[in-house]
Amino acid sequence: MSAPIQANDATPKTLTEVYRPVTRRTFLKGTAAAMAGMAGLVAALKPLLALARGELTLDTLLQKHYRELTPPELERILKSLEAKCKKEYGVRPTIRAPQPLEGVQFAYALNLGRCVGCRKCAHACLKENNQSRDSADDIEMSYIRVLELEKGEINLETSTPYYNPEQVPQPGKYYMPVQCHQCRESPCTKVCPVQATWQELDGVITVDYNWCIGCRYCMAACPYDARRFNYHKPKLTPEAINRNQSYLSNRIRPKGVVEKCTFCLHRTREGKYPACLEVCPTGARVFGNLLDPDSEINYILKNKRVYILKEDVGTHPRFYYFFEK
Repeated sequence: MSAPIQANDATPKTLTEVYRPVTRRTFLKGTAAAMAGMAGLVAALKPLLALARGELTLDTLLQKHYRELTPPELERILKSLEAKCKKEYGVRPTIRAPQPLEGVQFAYALNLGRCVGCRKCAHACLKENNQSRDSADDIEMSYIRVLELEKGEINLETSTPYYNPEQVPQPGKYYMPVQCHQCRESPCTKVCPVQATWQELDGVITVDYNWCIGCRYCMAACPYDARRFNYHKPKLTPEAINRNQSYLSNRIRPKGVVEKCTFCLHRTREGKYPACLEVCPTGARVFGNLLDPDSEINYILKNKRVYILKEDVGTHPRFYYFFEK
């Protein structure tokens, strides 16, 4: 019989207890952990590889996180981004960094009874946010997906974003636009390994695109499929570029980063509505300040039948759906 082996805590251990056989479960758990670690390492090396390929400058690589920048440093970066856009696209935009407004918590509501699935909101989103596209009608990068569903149920498993927007509304169907819900308990911000995405004081979840390493953990964590990844250098013609830009919202994003809806903060922080709301032909969209008791958004939440998409996942979103009574 084998003599017991003494562990560090002086508790007797037998050989069988110390050298446990590798089971299928422990092997898979170890393999998964190793793969996760390797994925993190590859993601961390991406900026260095981009630097080696000439896609990233040393100055950009060494830049501080947005929330650590001093006003002079931020101003220098904004001017540098303007010059870069001029060089690459032939258009010099005005890039600003508007701050959250005091006493403002943004929220969005959408009337499911009025939406007709025309996708005008998705196309306005493309145009306003300088999203990369292969053609004028390409909506793959749009932050807004419009789903067609069967009336009488809310079943995302049987919904489809692939329908003809020129033949809507279809009998027996209704339409649900889905975009970033600006969650109070946002899983995307919790999984980012470099804290490139966070929630601002007005509730808008933003991304420092110069800090993002493109690991796409946030995309996997988002229950609303609300984030998009730039697989290649953005394709935009000079005439398609919106020159009114913001560092945290609609400036042209580089290849290899994840981007998302920001409630058009370059507009809403200046008292304007999001672009998707302004183009809606049926008035299905409502936007406003949750901290203003007299706002239209608060009226909706108090007086309409409100539905929260995937409420069971506990994200506590700032995006609501509602029905007329």
